[in-house]
Amino acid sequence: MRFCIIPVTSYQQNCSLLICEQTNKAAIVDPGGDIDIILETLEKENVSLESILITHGHLDHIGATAELAALFSIPILGPHQEDQFWIDAISAQCQTFRFPPSDSFTPSRWLCQGDIIKIGAEILDVFHCPGHTPGHVVFVHRESKLAIVGDVLFKGSIGRTDLPKGDFNTLINSIKNNLWPLGEQFAFIPGHGSMSTFGEEMCSNPYVGKSSLRP
Repeated sequence: MRFCIIPVTSYQQNCSLLICEQTNKAAIVDPGGDIDIILETLEKENVSLESILITHGHLDHIGATAELAALFSIPILGPHQEDQFWIDAISAQCQTFRFPPSDSFTPSRWLCQGDIIKIGAEILDVFHCPGHTPGHVVFVHRESKLAIVGDVLFKGSIGRTDLPKGDFNTLINSIKNNLWPLGEQFAFIPGHGSMSTFGEEMCSNPYVGKSSLRP
């Protein structure tokens, strides 16, 4: 599986295009906005878009979802149903953060821990990783050792937990119990910023790395 990272919105959110090279089918993860940029990438890559995957319900990750799903007549998969209140509040989010108006939506399928997503011949495992939001999920491609983690984990940091229903201890547990067991070799695409590896963050991340264990 190959991928493209498409920064969108004023928040430079990492929308991701995941492509099955065997079938040329693809999924877009977290289309937060700037649909023209997303469409340009789809045309350039010349892929067949078959689904939209959502890690969580914050505006900069879902802003273009309803429009893109209608345009291609494709299903929306995720997040976990605990994030329904964020999706339902998309109009208020747009006003609060001064984003262009976006339509709410109901996912075709809510996702849970242990679910499987198919992109062509490729398989993604779903991990429920609450803390940043209660319904946040992470997508894992074991074969290529790649994880799309949304706002759970960043290079040198973690997701904020001061927004409604966020919880710091829950987020730390999600990372340590769900992500770290996958192994140090896993690379990850965060919701914002540069890619990193679990191994690098295990060593140096001030929140969940070795230094965080010091007295």
